[in-house]
Amino acid sequence: MSIQLPRRPRRNRQSAAIRALAQETTVSVNDLIYPMFIVEGSGVQSEVKSMPGIFRYSLDTLLEELKEVTDLGIKCIDLFPNYSEDKKDKYATESYREGTLYLDALKAIKDKFPDLALMTDVAMDPYSSDGHDGLVENGRILNDETLEILAKMAVAQARAGADILGPSDMMDGRVGYLRQALDAEGFTNVSIMSYSAKYASAFYGPFRDALDSAPRFGDKKTYQMNPANVREALIEAELDYQEGADFLMVKPALAYLDVIKTLNQNFDLPIAAYNVSGEYAMIKAAAQNGWLDGDRAMLETLMSIRRAGAKIILTYFAKEFARLQA
Repeated sequence: MSIQLPRRPRRNRQSAAIRALAQETTVSVNDLIYPMFIVEGSGVQSEVKSMPGIFRYSLDTLLEELKEVTDLGIKCIDLFPNYSEDKKDKYATESYREGTLYLDALKAIKDKFPDLALMTDVAMDPYSSDGHDGLVENGRILNDETLEILAKMAVAQARAGADILGPSDMMDGRVGYLRQALDAEGFTNVSIMSYSAKYASAFYGPFRDALDSAPRFGDKKTYQMNPANVREALIEAELDYQEGADFLMVKPALAYLDVIKTLNQNFDLPIAAYNVSGEYAMIKAAAQNGWLDGDRAMLETLMSIRRAGAKIILTYFAKEFARLQA
């Protein structure tokens, strides 16, 4: 029996070759940024228990790992520091101290891998004895006073070789403040990828394990966004755009695909999305239990983020993805 149909969409799915021709969205290793963690010491390669396959590296082992990472074609990493409690204080002074681990690591990486794009994290929490992204006074997060500390941090990172700064603090006005500070010091070519829509999410848990950076009291809801809001993301993104951001980021990714799409439709800047630690950990845990195919779930996840409108994806899957594509 044959029915006369003018359109048969299945014709474009009948073979792998034709499906490839008709494919609307692609993911390339060039779209990915690989978040990595550095710790003090030497010879350290410590797996993050809640993030199988992801490690904290001392500088020597990190440089060894970066050889494999760059050989796989990954062109950008985002480096996060894990500091011991004795290095943390109220004002996050370790973040811009000359000779500190993080800044020395940036210099060493740039020296050994000059073509690797280096993204950094600009926020107080890895260095703060309070564990918050901003300066704490009497239980309150101070906005404007925090900006002065972030500016010192940003300039120090630029001086150490950072190509892209990632202010993840969600303080009001920080993009413009950092842009002015960078330009005043001659770092006009250093980019800013603003965490424009960073939500107060349950999906950050494994990351905080990796850095031991959970807040010592309260939560981050007075500066990170309410997960219920999308119009507010447009306000945040517009401010960052006007203040000189070069990229706009949504974090997390999977529960906020609508936000990614909204920003992509309203701004001409490249949109980034952070496929965060909890999203990674869920797939890893399910795959380890045999509940789903880990590789297929990874590819489908990354494709969904690209399809929503993200040009750039920060993902802990970057190395695995690159291996599959090699």
